[in-house]
Amino acid sequence: MTTLHELARKSAKSATSTRGAERRQHRRHDLEQQELPIDRWDGSRRIGKVFGKIVDISASGVRIRTEQKDIRPDHQIRVRLELPEYAGISPFIDNSNDGLKPKREWVGWMAVTRVTPVDTKQVEVAGRLVDMDEMDRGMLGLYLSTQPLAA
Repeated sequence: MTTLHELARKSAKSATSTRGAERRQHRRHDLEQQELPIDRWDGSRRIGKVFGKIVDISASGVRIRTEQKDIRPDHQIRVRLELPEYAGISPFIDNSNDGLKPKREWVGWMAVTRVTPVDTKQVEVAGRLVDMDEMDRGMLGLYLSTQPLAA
């Protein structure tokens, strides 16, 4: 008699053999058409300067298009994401008070992993959102599940 664990292992093995191993921990979602800005955040003054526009995003990382060409892989950039509510779901959670409240913005660090030239004026910068807490990561994943997947 086959156990549930053995069935799950066989199913996972056959799925990866037919389409290759999945590298990503979280699915990317295409938000380019929404032209959502991402800010480079100055925490000491609590102000942001537009850094670029979101191309796609996952619960663990983001890819943006920007005209700032001085960015290199291994840079750490403080960013501010502000995403609109969608289908009644807020992308983040405010857990700083007694209860949980929905919120639309997140401020944290992006660890740049890749910089790719797009044309003479723009580059695409991809990186991991490194200090997002698990509650926000889970809410962002739920929020993104309502969005179109990226190719």
